[in-house]
Amino acid sequence: MAEARGLRGLRNPVVIAGFGGWNDAGEAASGVIDHLVDQYRAELSFAIDPEEFYDFQVNRPTTRLVDGQRIVEWPTTEVLVASLPERDLVLIGGPEPNYRWQEYVNRLLSMLRSVKPELVVLLGALLTDAPHTRPVPVTGTASSQSLADQLGLELSDYEGPTGIVGVLAYECAQAGMSVVSMWASVPHYVAEPPNPKGTLALLTRLEDILNLPLDPGDLSAEADQWVEQVNELVSDDPDISSYINALEERRDEATPTPSGEVIAAEFERYLRRRDRRRG
Repeated sequence: MAEARGLRGLRNPVVIAGFGGWNDAGEAASGVIDHLVDQYRAELSFAIDPEEFYDFQVNRPTTRLVDGQRIVEWPTTEVLVASLPERDLVLIGGPEPNYRWQEYVNRLLSMLRSVKPELVVLLGALLTDAPHTRPVPVTGTASSQSLADQLGLELSDYEGPTGIVGVLAYECAQAGMSVVSMWASVPHYVAEPPNPKGTLALLTRLEDILNLPLDPGDLSAEADQWVEQVNELVSDDPDISSYINALEERRDEATPTPSGEVIAAEFERYLRRRDRRRG
């Protein structure tokens, strides 16, 4: 692992991590990291040596041409820093590792201790029966009751198989860091990535958690276009259309009508985002 240059003396740092693979249905979670890297021109701090952690027959290297020269890009985990006016974001992205998870997490923890983040936010996405025509459900949990109360989240009661997101969340909490995990539910019947609607939902929820405006760029337009494309695909299949109608009815019945206080709070959040972006 290269020396972690540029990770000391950051301004009110927050760490945001998303990993491709098992934790990343529709690439909605890794899409947030990619979006923030591109939107804020994040600078690479270091990359973990992939040789120890990846099976290159599962996560294959890719070749591409740069200025007429062919290069090979190896799958790896990168740590980048995005400098926003209010604070610095440390962004971690890459495929879920295949080997030596404990050593992998220990290396990330060593980096995190040097960053001393105010908060670690871990992103994931899973395939569910959520209809693509409705808002994307995003579940958020916190590592302590006090943090959950502060952010309006819950403590996780999940038991079962976990991925690198769950392992890293546990180890960060054990190391005394404040941790939030957020998972988007994306439709299982349209699992092919990308899923910009899922990415936008996670980004919007991230804004609320950080109380920080995050530029959506073209995500809103891409999400609308994605919905239209899915509508076109399913319109020719009456069985799928009926199934989606049933999912919509079930979702609408399970979703309570928002109270006036909830609507007012959502509108206030919208105004704050708008004013901060204008500022």
